[in-house]
Amino acid sequence: MERASQVIGQSGPFLDALERASRAAALDRPVLVIGERGTGKELVAERLHRLSPRWEHPLIVMNCAALPETLIEAELFGHEAGAFTGATRARVGRFEEAHRGTLFLDELGTLSMAAQERLLRAVEYGEVTRIGASRPQRVDVRIVAATNEHLPARVEANQFRADLLDRLSFEVVTLPPLRARPGDVPVLADHFGRRMAAEMGRDDWPGFGAAAMDALIDYQWPGNVRELRNVVERAVYRWERPGPIEAIEFDPFLSPHRPGAPLTPPPLVDHVAPPPSPGEEPAADFKSRVARFERDVLTKALAANRFNQRQTADALGLSYDQLRHALRRHDLLPG
Repeated sequence: MERASQVIGQSGPFLDALERASRAAALDRPVLVIGERGTGKELVAERLHRLSPRWEHPLIVMNCAALPETLIEAELFGHEAGAFTGATRARVGRFEEAHRGTLFLDELGTLSMAAQERLLRAVEYGEVTRIGASRPQRVDVRIVAATNEHLPARVEANQFRADLLDRLSFEVVTLPPLRARPGDVPVLADHFGRRMAAEMGRDDWPGFGAAAMDALIDYQWPGNVRELRNVVERAVYRWERPGPIEAIEFDPFLSPHRPGAPLTPPPLVDHVAPPPSPGEEPAADFKSRVARFERDVLTKALAANRFNQRQTADALGLSYDQLRHALRRHDLLPG
């Protein structure tokens, strides 16, 4: 398995996790990699393999959640011809494919109890038996498994075998979410931005403006690094102006025309314009009155939130980008 992606980061919690993985790589023992979606569990599994004595042999990946329960055992252990309907010829399982190398089991927590029992035997005794076969085969495989679940809690709920967890948890590497390493956001954003700009054939990389970078740093990133990459690459390809990138869209599904969106626009807050400021002529037409009212709302909200734009956006129920657009429209941005 070759990856174009790199393990990038400089924050303390992230470097601590990488150091733990690097130290465990040289030992021929199972390792569990724990982390939320998008934190880079598969990249760490590859690092464990590449730094191990098995690096010249295969790294086989199996996503346990991608297969129906009826096929997981056949994928793991293989089957003989005629073992079940549709098995027209014998097939080698992932354990045999990974012989002398590493088997990476992603989404381990989704395995059925029956598959867990057979997996335990394979890990414990180094033997696998193809479905439909009568004799086991010896395999030399190192297991690296990953999950975004807290497996001890699943053991307590009788949803995961305690003996299998004991066998696989020689070392546990827990990857911190991106919100716990905000100092890595600018580094990752610059990396993904430069790569996207190069992919699009752009000669120079303008970087992100201060407001855009602040928005990236302040966002909570439920999808972690994978989500950050999507947001950055989308911003790069959509930006067509000279200079640093200023527009960031976190939710690509945000649209008034999306399925399930309200069929009618929300009512106006107030159709009566506020009184004019001292020395100011009252607006005569509807659009001018609405604009005056909107500017007044923005001005008061900014003052009430001490001109903190993020707090103002939250108070008004707007996204940061929507607020910035409104402030720019009314010439209320500083400078």
